[in-house]
Amino acid sequence: MQTQPLAGPRGQELLDAVTASLEDDKAQDIVVIDLAGKSDIADHLVIATGTSQRHVGAIADHLRENLKKIGCQGVAVEGMPQADWVLVDGGDVIAHLFRAEVREFYNIEKMWGVDGPSKRALEADRAARD
Repeated sequence: MQTQPLAGPRGQELLDAVTASLEDDKAQDIVVIDLAGKSDIADHLVIATGTSQRHVGAIADHLRENLKKIGCQGVAVEGMPQADWVLVDGGDVIAHLFRAEVREFYNIEKMWGVDGPSKRALEADRAARD
């Protein structure tokens, strides 16, 4: 995806900007995975859930805008047309934004040895929307 380092904020400043944007947009079940020493792709993965395709798309749009406002250049976004799973690559921080069912299916937290939102919480989310 990214072949050159991105210009702009890095490390904790970037992570703080990503999590603040997600919280402002009411993303749910935000999980931060520290990748330092585990992978060269990024320093952190941030995984969050939106309540619908429209919500996931809006969260991703706002995150991209917020990263650009703080000087992050070359932010890549993938998955917007469907907005079931949208990846926002801010360089040192990569955000994965999911609808609840898609997040449960892929369970990428497990790949990194981190507990994701509990199945009971996902089922309660789904029941609240129905």
